[in-house]
Amino acid sequence: MHQFTGRYVSDWDLHMTLTFIGEYPDADHVLETMAKVPVPPMTLTLGGYIGNFGDLLWAGADRDPVLAQYVKSLRHVLADQQIPFERMEFNPHITLLRRAYSPQSFAEIAVRRETMPVRRISLMRSDLGRRGARYLEVGSAEVSV
Repeated sequence: MHQFTGRYVSDWDLHMTLTFIGEYPDADHVLETMAKVPVPPMTLTLGGYIGNFGDLLWAGADRDPVLAQYVKSLRHVLADQQIPFERMEFNPHITLLRRAYSPQSFAEIAVRRETMPVRRISLMRSDLGRRGARYLEVGSAEVSV
């Protein structure tokens, strides 16, 4: 059994960031831009492993070529529309625990592999409060069939 301390991300706030836009004032413009990139049918597989960025613990997802191409296309249209975004390499993961601590190495921890269909891509707003970030869906794009 693994012993962790830290601040667990609530079920409602679990998400995968495809690209981080930050403080951009025109959500409608972002949603209109997102609509230019059809969301293809795809599945997401949590890859059965844990990783961390410092004290942030996350569950990694398999690198899927359909998802990678969607993210590349989305970032291309964001750039074309002059919507600024963080240009870090896309590393598919879902954050599980912030300020994470474990007496054992995070590298020794595994999680069960799970595969799920992607039904939509959402534009989320992050509100910081005393208990950390809370996420609110601003709008979404459904998977095209």
